[in-house]
Amino acid sequence: MSSTFEKRERAQEAKFAHDQEMDFRVSARRDKLLGLWAAELMNIKGGGAEAYARQIVLTDVDHPGDDDVFQRVKSDLATAKVEVSDHDLRRKMDGLLRLAREQMEAEA
Repeated sequence: MSSTFEKRERAQEAKFAHDQEMDFRVSARRDKLLGLWAAELMNIKGGGAEAYARQIVLTDVDHPGDDDVFQRVKSDLATAKVEVSDHDLRRKMDGLLRLAREQMEAEA
């Protein structure tokens, strides 16, 4: 028979795993939204915009953390001669993270 403590521990582990999965999915959603936003600024349309957004998502999967995504988008925007300050790019990322979390919670 499992003790109450063991049941509580398993429940906490399940919650932690669920929260980690949700954080990953929210970040991936944010990265896709960020990629679509940047593609629009760079005048990339249609399937090209979707492909670019997927590349941004993969940047985070390959190298987890916001800094790699930030640097990639910043570099791509600069190459396309689109001026966006570091502050504005970080602010956009933060806003899209909130939007992605709201979208994921609404879908749950």
